[in-house]
Amino acid sequence: MAKAVKPADLRAKTPDELQARLVELKREQLNLRFQQATGQNEAQSRIRTVRREIARIKTIVAQNTKTAAGATTSAATA
Repeated sequence: MAKAVKPADLRAKTPDELQARLVELKREQLNLRFQQATGQNEAQSRIRTVRREIARIKTIVAQNTKTAAGATTSAATA
């Protein structure tokens, strides 16, 4: 069973690394869905793990974007 990625590990990565990982996970999710549809999927729990990791990455990207926007706005007003 694959270890779940911790949010602290994801926050340490650059935005480019996060985007690359997101693309990789979405590709894996697509393959898992095809396997499930054809009845070849052996690791049912992996679908849930991939879906949650995608959500974690999207959340961290949104937080980073919001923080960067807030920093830009406060710097412009100061």
